[in-house]
Amino acid sequence: YGRVDLSKGNAADVVESVFEMIRVGLEKGDDIKLPGFGNFSIRQKRQRVGRNPKTGETMPITARKVVTFKPSSILRERVGGGKG
Repeated sequence: YGRVDLSKGNAADVVESVFEMIRVGLEKGDDIKLPGFGNFSIRQKRQRVGRNPKTGETMPITARKVVTFKPSSILRERVGGGKG
């Protein structure tokens, strides 16, 4: 893969800035698309009944929003051992 000459501190700043932009976009409700990597989005999960694995007792799991990530086909192929 390509190499960019950055100090560790500068590289850390770049990564933190990218994560911050993703976080802010998701908080606003935007889908975040990173070409060649994948998409981050927010999904609403409805309330459902769950089970405590220790006691077996049923309990309600409240409705909430969750972050989802769907990798791009390029990433899936490269990580999954496909050609390329």
